[in-house]
Amino acid sequence: MFITKKHLSRRTLLRGAGAAIALPLLDAMIPAATALADTAAAPKLKMGFIYFPHGAIMLPGNDQWTPQGQGRDFKLSRILAPFEPYQKQLVVVSNLGNRPAESASPHAIVPGTWLSCVHPQESQAPNGGVTIDQIAASHLGQDTPMPSLEVSTEAAAGGNAGTCDRSFGCSFAETISFRTPTMPLPMEHQPHVVFERMFGRGDTPAARKAVGERYGSILDAVSGEAGSLRRVLGPADSAVLDDYMGSVREIERRVQEMQKVDLSHFQVPKVPEEMPSNFSQEQELMLDLIALAWQANITRISSMTLAHEGSNMTFPFIDVPDPFHPTSHHQFDAVKIEKLIKIQTYHTQKVAAFLKRLGEIPDGEGSLLDHAMILYGSNMGNSNAHNQYPLPSALVGGACGKIKGGQHVVCPEHTPLANLLVTILHRAGIPQDKVGDSTGELAEI
Repeated sequence: MFITKKHLSRRTLLRGAGAAIALPLLDAMIPAATALADTAAAPKLKMGFIYFPHGAIMLPGNDQWTPQGQGRDFKLSRILAPFEPYQKQLVVVSNLGNRPAESASPHAIVPGTWLSCVHPQESQAPNGGVTIDQIAASHLGQDTPMPSLEVSTEAAAGGNAGTCDRSFGCSFAETISFRTPTMPLPMEHQPHVVFERMFGRGDTPAARKAVGERYGSILDAVSGEAGSLRRVLGPADSAVLDDYMGSVREIERRVQEMQKVDLSHFQVPKVPEEMPSNFSQEQELMLDLIALAWQANITRISSMTLAHEGSNMTFPFIDVPDPFHPTSHHQFDAVKIEKLIKIQTYHTQKVAAFLKRLGEIPDGEGSLLDHAMILYGSNMGNSNAHNQYPLPSALVGGACGKIKGGQHVVCPEHTPLANLLVTILHRAGIPQDKVGDSTGELAEI
């Protein structure tokens, strides 16, 4: 791509009183007569790590995760079927296991060992391993406003459902991200807090309220600069800017609407007949916030849990009114297994909608999806047995051409999950000799 327009800095912000928002990549950020790949504005790899609890149905004779066939010739399973439009950018990896995640208290350590493959020391204080999202953030996230973003769609269980343990405490159940072996990073579950972290509306609740009362919208606060900028942009850049700011406006509206719902005075039943809040909308909103953060180059590294380990969330909107965690103890009951398959397929559908959104957002010579590498999986295999083999694991996204998509890689049995993790770092250009119990990279990817 070559352009002749005036060069605009990639770090340009739209500023207004009490607010500042970053911009997506525009043609005007590329110096005249310069190839995009040779500039600082060249698209950078975005890395996502999306975790779902309670494994996937991969039972002998009833495997609803593993594709049929291997190599380039494979057919997606029922749970993975929503990824069919992105099959050319998909790598499903089979026969992975994570021995360091094994313990007598699986829910207590499974999330926090997914991205480190390090067995924690027995202690109420966290002491495990650095996760690869944070390894990536230390290399790729130092020139963005947020080195990494960690979100969830449920508050930490706080000891419910056996997620805290006398040997390991609570830390490993409540996050998938560790900056250091002893520093877990909280997963923020409130969309408005994530939004404010990204764009800023004051340092305290009182300050944010004052700004909000004076300026009804962040976009209203920066509208003057946006108008001035639009006058010097070409038609293509103007369209990108309009789409981006429209996305900000829409997410802001949805956050404001969700904030109107006050559940503090409700006594939530243990097994509610219907959702106490719009869980599906919260998941969509968090995924859209990740897309927005990537588009604005606020961060390139994002981690998300689709539900909390030991979650008792219900899914009546897909005809599963039963709480998630008890259903995961299916005891080979066909009815419970079918309900689990519905939940697991629903989660894949949500991620597929996220992929669709990424594919619609321009990012230099391609889309955000073309420049993303997303690990989607769980650190549990059969939820009824609480085992760590085989683990459902998939990579999706164009990854700036750094991975070989469109394949089902069948590894030797009990290949360490850590081999996939170290491969992800290598494909991101990050030198890392070892992750957890890794024995080498997966050359097929």
